[in-house]
Amino acid sequence: MLIHPLPDPIAIAVGPFAVRWYGVMYLIAFALFIILGRIRIKQAHIASAGWTAANLEDMLTYGVLGVIIGGRLGEVLFYHPDYYFQHPQDILAVWHGGMSFHGGFLGVMAAMGIWAKRHGRRLMEVMDLIAPLVPLGYAAGRIGNFINAELPGRVADASLPWAMMWPNVDTLPRHPSPIYQALIDGVLLFIVLWLYSRKPRPYLAVSGVFAVGYGCARFSTEYFRIPDYEVFIGPWIISAGQMLSLPMIVLGMALLFIAYKKPPTAEHA
Repeated sequence: MLIHPLPDPIAIAVGPFAVRWYGVMYLIAFALFIILGRIRIKQAHIASAGWTAANLEDMLTYGVLGVIIGGRLGEVLFYHPDYYFQHPQDILAVWHGGMSFHGGFLGVMAAMGIWAKRHGRRLMEVMDLIAPLVPLGYAAGRIGNFINAELPGRVADASLPWAMMWPNVDTLPRHPSPIYQALIDGVLLFIVLWLYSRKPRPYLAVSGVFAVGYGCARFSTEYFRIPDYEVFIGPWIISAGQMLSLPMIVLGMALLFIAYKKPPTAEHA
C-alpha cells in the first residue's frame, strides 16, 4: 500500500515570505491558459473571428478574479457555510486550499460576461473559445489539493495497487481521489475537448461538450472521494459535488440541443 508523502505545502520560503505549492499550481493553470489559447487562436476557424493574444491576456485578468472570487465563495456557500460563518476570518485564507470548481465556473461566467459586454462579443462566443483551455488548469489545481493532502478518497481495497494511506486521516487504504479527478476531470476531458474543438463546430457546441463532459466526469469521480456532505434526491443519495454537477450536465445538453438544432455553421469562437 502506498503512503501519502505529505509534502511541505510551502514551495519556497524567504524569511516571512512563503510561496505555497497550491498557489504555484494556480500560476501553472494561468500559464497553460495563455499557452493553449495562443495555439487555439491560430486555428483557421478561430483566427477568422479576429481573436488576438491581447484578448487572451485581457480575459485572463478577468478570469483570475472570477476564479478566485467565485471559487472561494462557492467553497464557503456550497460546502462549508456553517464553518465559515463561525470563522469569517478564514474566508480569505485561500492559500490553505478550499476552492470550489462550480463556484469558480460561475465566477468565470460572470467575469467573461463583463469582458464580452465591454468588447462587443457574445458571452457564449467567449466561452466556446476558452472552454478547451480550462481542463488542464483544473488538473493543476487538483495536484495542488493532493500536495496539501486535501480531498482524501473513500476507503479502497488494500489489494488495489495504488491504494494509499493518508496519515493525516487514518491508517486505512484509500483512493487517491485528487489524482483521479486530475486525470479524468482534467486531462481526459482536455483531450476530448481539444480534439473536438479543432474543427469548426456550431455556436454553443464546444461549451455544451465542456459542460456535459465535466459534469459527467465529476459525477463519476465523486464516487471515490469522501463527500463534503450528502443529499437525498428521491431514493438516491449523492454527494455535494454530484449535486452541483447535475445542473452542468443539464445545461450542456441544452446547449448541444440548441447548437445542433440549427443548420450547421462555423463556430464563432
